[in-house]
Amino acid sequence: MKLTFWGAAKTVTGSMHHVEAGGKRFLFDCGLYQGRRQEAMERNRNFPFPARSIDAVILSHAHIDHSGNLPTFVKNGYSGPIYTTPATIDLCLAMLADSAFIQGKDAEFCNRRRDYRKQIGRDAQECAPLYSVQDAEATYQLFRPAPLNQDHEIAPGVKFRSFEAGHMLGSSSIVMEADGQRLCFSGDVGRHGLPILHDPQSPPPVDYLIMESTYGDRFHQAITDASDKLAEVVNRTVRRGGRVIVPAFAVGRTQQLVMLLHELMDAKRIPSLPVFVDSPLAINATEVFRKHPECYDEGAREFLTDGNDPFGFKLLTYVREANESKKLNELRGPFIVLAASGMCEAGRVLHHLRNNISDPRNTVLITGYQAAHTLGRKLVERPAEVPIFGEPVQLRAEVAVLDELSGHADQGELIEWMRPLTPGLKKVFLVHGDPGQGAALSNRIHKEFGIEAVQPSRGDSFDLK
Repeated sequence: MKLTFWGAAKTVTGSMHHVEAGGKRFLFDCGLYQGRRQEAMERNRNFPFPARSIDAVILSHAHIDHSGNLPTFVKNGYSGPIYTTPATIDLCLAMLADSAFIQGKDAEFCNRRRDYRKQIGRDAQECAPLYSVQDAEATYQLFRPAPLNQDHEIAPGVKFRSFEAGHMLGSSSIVMEADGQRLCFSGDVGRHGLPILHDPQSPPPVDYLIMESTYGDRFHQAITDASDKLAEVVNRTVRRGGRVIVPAFAVGRTQQLVMLLHELMDAKRIPSLPVFVDSPLAINATEVFRKHPECYDEGAREFLTDGNDPFGFKLLTYVREANESKKLNELRGPFIVLAASGMCEAGRVLHHLRNNISDPRNTVLITGYQAAHTLGRKLVERPAEVPIFGEPVQLRAEVAVLDELSGHADQGELIEWMRPLTPGLKKVFLVHGDPGQGAALSNRIHKEFGIEAVQPSRGDSFDLK
């Protein structure tokens, strides 16, 4: 068995790990790399191996940094199966089409600005999307359902089994068996007690482990504190007469926040005020959540049993049409808007940010990890101005961070998740984390278990024996 890392290596995006086993070639994930625009476009367009050389893809979950480059892969000639959980398939049907649509619209907007810049004598490159909606539709035909906790043979002598990762609806950790070795890919490991989701499940012992390290150098606040902090942010902003703009991942984080806001209003802990989910993808994803109650934890099931809709209440409006989205800028008085994308790299949230961050009454509420060089990371760092659509915009709004809902396990939670895997574990490969996070987690793993943990660079290969 041979393992090569082509994505999420010393960074948190673009998950893609190449496995040679049983005389075949496989990929764990095929995600979009997100970061500096030109670098991201080049890396996402150009694969370091022929797409036709891969025999199968095993997908850990539907987040775009794990699934989002599948249509480009198919466009480049891949025609094999894509194995993943049924809920992940349903989410990808919505997410990949949305990704294609957003790329197309962003390219149109970029090219209009390009034409203007050329008129005034400034250089500008033409923008083109990575893939089209038709490319996404061609990808759908390749998905194959692989339910959790079942063995799936994908080649002679090669099989895998998926385990609940607790990170998002349908997320999984994967154990592949081949060539006398057991290799685990953690995917993104969630946390115990997250709203809606089942808790993460640790696989049995393995020989090698590829593990995420997003928060490998820190410890989260308790999840139970999330409601208190969310209420404080909303109440503080309402007192100023401002709006709360929430760049939220359309799948998972949006549904969790909607449920928490529902509970806070029911308990009269925040004022009753309009809440808008301004994302066609979030609307479609919410329908997938409704379709898969088998993925819910006990709390969400009780909400359903009591006759409540976890994802709907009187003051909540789902905004699908672009014209309705634009009308939100004309509203007066406080309200809350949740819009994708979570790292502020594309989608309708960019328009809300451009129109609202110069007003000190408003708040931008960051609710998830922000990769280096993304607009979301820049907002957290609070410069005097940030670039949106290539133009500087003054940042005067409050920027609040709600880490308590993070879908990624922290250092202590990762250590406890991997503990059952450690008897006989030979080496750990730390991915999906910045170098500092990986270094801290590597030291903790060596101290706790005496096992070597390395951070591979992009293109590094390892023979697993």
